[in-house]
Amino acid sequence: MTSASVIDHPDALNELASRLATSTAIALDTEFMRERTYRAELCLVQVASSARAWCIDPIALRGLGACAAVLGNADSVKVLHAARQDLEVLATVAAPLQRVFDTQVAAALAGYPAQVGYAELVQRLLGVELAKGQTRTDWSRRPLSEAQVEYALDDVRYLLPVCEQLQREIDKLGRSAWLAEELQAITDPAQLIIDPERAWLRVKSLQGLDPDRQRLARLLAAWRERRAIERNRPRGWIIDDNTLRDIIVRVPRTMEQLAALETMPEATARHSGEELLRLIRAANLADPPPPLLRREKPDPEFVALLRRLSDCAQSVAREISVAPEVLATRRDIEALARGEQSCTLLSGWRKHVVGDKLQALL
Repeated sequence: MTSASVIDHPDALNELASRLATSTAIALDTEFMRERTYRAELCLVQVASSARAWCIDPIALRGLGACAAVLGNADSVKVLHAARQDLEVLATVAAPLQRVFDTQVAAALAGYPAQVGYAELVQRLLGVELAKGQTRTDWSRRPLSEAQVEYALDDVRYLLPVCEQLQREIDKLGRSAWLAEELQAITDPAQLIIDPERAWLRVKSLQGLDPDRQRLARLLAAWRERRAIERNRPRGWIIDDNTLRDIIVRVPRTMEQLAALETMPEATARHSGEELLRLIRAANLADPPPPLLRREKPDPEFVALLRRLSDCAQSVAREISVAPEVLATRRDIEALARGEQSCTLLSGWRKHVVGDKLQALL
C-alpha cells in the first residue's frame, strides 16, 4: 500500500498518535473479519480529525501501538456509527473507549429511522452520496487497493460533521440527557463480554423450558462458549443452535441416541459425544425427562392489555417524533405488563416520557 493515508509503519503510527492526542473529537470505524473465528480479527482502523482521515493497518503493525492509548483516554470524544461491534472489537486491543458519540443512537433520538445507516445519514444531513462498491471486501487480504482505502476513509470522513449537526438537533429538542443515558449504556464494559454462564440466554427458541432443561441448557451453552473461546472458532462450529436445542429437548442418554438426532453432525458426535453425555448426566435430569411445557394460549385480557400499552406508546412516539421501537420495544412492553420492576420503561428518561403513562394504564 503506497497511499499516504495508510499508516503501516511504527514511525508513522507514533506521529499519528501525537496528532490525535491534540484532537477534541476523533471519528472512528473498524473493518474486521469473524466468519472463521470466535474473536473478531481486526483488519483496519479508520480515524479522522477535523482536518484529515487515515487508515491504520493493525495487521502490518501487529496492533495499534501508541494509538491504543489515545483511543482509550477521555481527552477526546470518539464518534462512531452503530458502535456496538466496533467497541467489542476494539476492546481486544485497547482500553474500553470513553466519551463515545454514536451517530445512529443520536439520529434515532432526533427522529430519524431507528436503525438508520451511515450512508443514508450522510446523504440526508450532508447531501453526499457514498460509494457502495466494497461492501463484501475481505479486509484481511493485502495489499489493499486504492479503491478499498478510499471506501474505508469515507466511513470516517463525514462522521464529525454528522455528529455536530445531530448534536445541534438533539440540543434544540432538549434531549441531551436522553442521549447521555443511551451512550452510557452502550459503553458499559460489561456489555462487551459474554459470560459463559449466561450464554444460554442468547440462544434463540429456548424460551419456556422446564427448570430441569434450563439447567441443561446452561451447562451445554456454557461448555460451547468456553470451547469456542479456547479454540477461537465460531460457536456454531462447535455445535449449532438447532443441535443444541435438540439435545435439550430430547435429552439423549447414550451415544446411539445422541448420534440418532437428526440435527447431529457425525463429526460432532464422534469428537464431542462423550463430553456432551457427561454434561447431560451432570444436569441430573429425571429419566425419562419431564414432559415439555405446553405453550398456553395467550390470555385474552393480557393480549388486550398489551394492545392498550402498545397503542399508548405509539401515540407518545408520534407526539415526540421518534420511531416507536426507540421509545418502547415489544419486549419492554411485555415486561412492564408482567410487572417486572427492572423494566427499561421504569427508569431513566423513558419513565418520564412514556413509562408513567403506561403504568397508569395498569
